[in-house]
Amino acid sequence: MAAFSIMAYWCYILYSTTCDRYYVGSCTDLETRLGQHNSGRNKSTKGGEPWELKYQETFADRPSAVRRELEIKSKKSRRYIEYLISSAG
Repeated sequence: MAAFSIMAYWCYILYSTTCDRYYVGSCTDLETRLGQHNSGRNKSTKGGEPWELKYQETFADRPSAVRRELEIKSKKSRRYIEYLISSAG
């Protein structure tokens, strides 16, 4: 019998105190992705280091995680992002 692993997908929100900005993204490996953001590998977050993980949601598949990322981004609202973070408590 073949072994298999169930992969988790994440939608996440990072915050940079350096530039007082939030970043919303999605990925399969949250720890590795945070490291990439903090090493300047991502053009959109370069210069904001250090980025702190403030919020995360887990999904069973990539389309669901990306859909949630786009839903959060479509609101274009810092207030909504801060509401999500505070309600995750």
